[in-house]
Amino acid sequence: MKKIKNITGYTFLLVMGTSFFSCKKDFDKINTDPIGVPKVAADKLLAPTLTNVLGANLIRNRSINNELMQVTVSTLDEVLEGRIYRYDIRRQLSDAMWNSWYSELTNIKDINTIASGPDSVNTSYQAISKIAEAWTMQLLTDTYGDVPYTQANQGKFGVLEPAFDKQKDIYMSLLSKLEEANTLLAAGKKIVANSDPVYNGDTDKWRRFCNSLYLRLLLRISGKAEVSAQVIAKIKEIVDTNPAKYPIMMDNTHTAKILWNGTNSSTAVYSSPFMVNVRPADFRASAIVDFFINNLTSWNDPRIIPAYGKNGINRWGIAAGPAGYVGVQSAYPIGSGAPIKQAYFYSDAQSGNPASLQTDASTGVIMDVAEVDFILAEAAAKGWINGTGENYYYKGIADGINYWIPSLYANGNDAAVRDYAFKGDFAWNNALPLDSKVVGANSKLEQIHLQKYYALFLVDFQQWFEYRRTGHPLLPKGFSLLNGGKMPVRLYYPILAQSTNPTNYKNVLAAQGPDDVNTLMWWQKP
Repeated sequence: MKKIKNITGYTFLLVMGTSFFSCKKDFDKINTDPIGVPKVAADKLLAPTLTNVLGANLIRNRSINNELMQVTVSTLDEVLEGRIYRYDIRRQLSDAMWNSWYSELTNIKDINTIASGPDSVNTSYQAISKIAEAWTMQLLTDTYGDVPYTQANQGKFGVLEPAFDKQKDIYMSLLSKLEEANTLLAAGKKIVANSDPVYNGDTDKWRRFCNSLYLRLLLRISGKAEVSAQVIAKIKEIVDTNPAKYPIMMDNTHTAKILWNGTNSSTAVYSSPFMVNVRPADFRASAIVDFFINNLTSWNDPRIIPAYGKNGINRWGIAAGPAGYVGVQSAYPIGSGAPIKQAYFYSDAQSGNPASLQTDASTGVIMDVAEVDFILAEAAAKGWINGTGENYYYKGIADGINYWIPSLYANGNDAAVRDYAFKGDFAWNNALPLDSKVVGANSKLEQIHLQKYYALFLVDFQQWFEYRRTGHPLLPKGFSLLNGGKMPVRLYYPILAQSTNPTNYKNVLAAQGPDDVNTLMWWQKP
């Protein structure tokens, strides 16, 4: 897998429109395969492409999302610059994700091109390419705002300075691609099973992922007045009016994920990126934030109960600190000295540790069924679809826990999961107001998004995106937040985009606003 990653990274520099490089050489001669294979097949590109995107997502989930969203906090040196948990965002932070996502978009588009060729037509690979493009482009536009899209990845065709598309236009196009992918997958064209690390060739499950991703994107932009009526109508069509046409995830067998090999090998196929790219000492270095762990302990959540784990270690591989399963405040006071490190995530290398997320096979989540449940809970609570939200809420809790501890709860109607919520004091309360941003106040959206926050654990930047959309869950404010105490709403554009595409960089700033972490993008604006 390392070799494939290096190849795609090099391809990024050579052929992508967003890298702005070209090379005037005789590629027909250079790219002649010495062993006689004239061109690559779609099934050969799929696994490394999906794995590389997911691997990049996991690494930056750990270093960016988890710091912003109060999952982890560094206790090594509180005075260093660039502490993300203090909302101190450096420009260099942007480069890695931009490069990783655009590099793999080249391969994603190539899959569609190959699967559309006259001698290799496969409608399922075409559809999967469109789903993968929607997944990756959503990450790009929700991270930066307006980004190159229609002219991106066109360096080999001479487009060296691609224009930045408006976020609204990107979203409308991605929704169309998912609509088309759903139709293409309905034909049931077979794909090579071992080419597919997500569903092992099950195109019905790909279709369910397609429409679940469709719901994610629709909900993300549902607050925009100019598209809200259209978006809400589509959500209702998918869920209530025509569910047979738009099958969605229903249980954890439908969760989109890549299972890692579960070993501490850094070279074997499907090794966890946490094992390949993170040193054990670094993996266990950060403390867990009190917001994240205090809820789990007060709820007596099964995911941190050792009996549900392995050999006395809980399922999420959380080690107790000197004071037990307690956390450290995020953005603790500067100048007070680093706090004592409390609970943290075990690393693989710790002596006698039988369970660590660093090598856990199950951390490679692309999108899980619990997220879909909470999407539906929000839609129902707002009156967009049938139901009150209660059943979807409890199903989300059950599915989120069952992903890590299979079959603990039968479903959302299981008396055990409702008893768990009742004892933890987060049982559904239909008398609550829909929303409240007052710290300490409860609401239906706070209930939904607090549970969704845990369902989105390890899922790229989705916790951050959803917090920016809804303001939930209500995160406590640390003593020493920078940026005026405001959660960053985007990352800076990479330095490469600024220096090699100056005209279009200036154009996007004129259209979207300053290249600043506080500049709202389209779906965030009133």
